Amino acid sequence: MNPWIELAVLWLLAATMMTLGWLWQRSHGNAGIVDALWAGGLGGSAVLLALLGDGSRLPRVVLAILGGLWGMRLALHLWKRVRGEPEDGRYQNLRAHWDGSQLKFFAFFQFQAVLIVLFALPFLAAARNPRGFGPWLLVGMAIWLISVIGESIADRQLARFRADPANRGRTCQDGLWRYSRHPNYFFEWVHWFAYVCIAIGSPIAWLAWAGPVVMYVFLRWISGIPYTETQALRSRGDDYRAYQRSTSMLIPWFPKRSSP
Repeated sequence: MNPWIELAVLWLLAATMMTLGWLWQRSHGNAGIVDALWAGGLGGSAVLLALLGDGSRLPRVVLAILGGLWGMRLALHLWKRVRGEPEDGRYQNLRAHWDGSQLKFFAFFQFQAVLIVLFALPFLAAARNPRGFGPWLLVGMAIWLISVIGESIADRQLARFRADPANRGRTCQDGLWRYSRHPNYFFEWVHWFAYVCIAIGSPIAWLAWAGPVVMYVFLRWISGIPYTETQALRSRGDDYRAYQRSTSMLIPWFPKRSSP
């Protein structure tokens, strides 16, 4: 199938899913569902493009399994938060800033559908790889495994910290969070290099770089770290400012010693 047609089909499916998500948000007053849908939709796009691609069977099977499992794990993790907690402060602030405009929320949800297509470009490249088994496939699988394990550990450490009422108003510095203010984001970013490796040999392998490059831009300057840290400063104040001074922003590193 023509890759443009594949992307058009993906966009239609993603737009429909996000429309249903917007309706759910409208009735439940919780826009956090968009994050779970984005992760699930992206995992589903890996499976879809692997099925539609014309590359060798092995990289397509690997793509479907790895991309599908990654998306499912992240979507379930985010869904548990949406179902069990009040609306995330980021979306509460958007709701207040937009005066509750459902038209703006609808546009926001549809923008996430476009982002699914953008972030699916590495999957499109990998699904057209004519090579079968090779060392780069193994490297990609290893990167995927390390990054998903790392992100899962970071998510569990944060969830355990937040579940303790004694930690309300405090900043998590347990485990991986001692070495990075956003270890979950770090491993999320590293995860995208797996598809760069899987796509090596594809005639459109260069598209796979859209994953780590665009993800870093979004995490660093647009929707990830800026929004998260603004909300953290709003809710935790000086405690989080001290954390910012001592701890690496994204790439894990040893914390700085506090001044005597």
